[in-house]
Amino acid sequence: MRAAVIVFPGSNCDRDMAVALKNAGADVHMVWHKDTDLPDNLDVVAIPGGFSFGDYLRVGAIAARSPITQSVIAHANRGGYVFGVCNGFQVLTETGLLPGALLRNAGLKYICRHVELTVETTNSAFTTGYAQGQGITIPIAHHDGNYNLDAEGVRALEDQDRIAFRYVDNPNGSVGNIAGVLSENRRVLGMMPHPERLAEEAHGGTDGRPFFAGLMDQVVGA
Repeated sequence: MRAAVIVFPGSNCDRDMAVALKNAGADVHMVWHKDTDLPDNLDVVAIPGGFSFGDYLRVGAIAARSPITQSVIAHANRGGYVFGVCNGFQVLTETGLLPGALLRNAGLKYICRHVELTVETTNSAFTTGYAQGQGITIPIAHHDGNYNLDAEGVRALEDQDRIAFRYVDNPNGSVGNIAGVLSENRRVLGMMPHPERLAEEAHGGTDGRPFFAGLMDQVVGA
């Protein structure tokens, strides 16, 4: 599996993401935001967490207009796999690849802690490493993680089985306790929690490891 990790000014989880992908067996390439083309024969693009462009204007808005992002959108439109974590989720909603928006946390405070999630679907390359309904622990670290979508949009996500993860104890006010969502073709995922931060024994837990292992199995198997 050939993977690219996009790096913006202010990204701070890019190396963590690269290590998690490499540990799963991926050939990982770091791609600077001013590049215009992705590496050839790429399978997966990861947009990591952080504070791209200092979160100025609106979280993810400037990164969504960086030169490389157009190639990421084209990769997704060709059916390539793309996932964004935390700030990466914000970027994906700003591009329109995923519905909704990430707003300031309901408590108006930055939150950094482990949270309990429920795996809502295993029908995606990103969640196939888990069991339906499985409870997992994954860290969060965000100020703008309050997922917002109108009632019609939430119903569509539910009807199409496109909610990947839900919070057990909603930390940020997200509608429907939603922590991660899938695109219509199920090949684009956005999630606020950080699976790459709990993927090794040294992290104190490995609930994030099946995310990367399952993705690797699905892509290589295909």
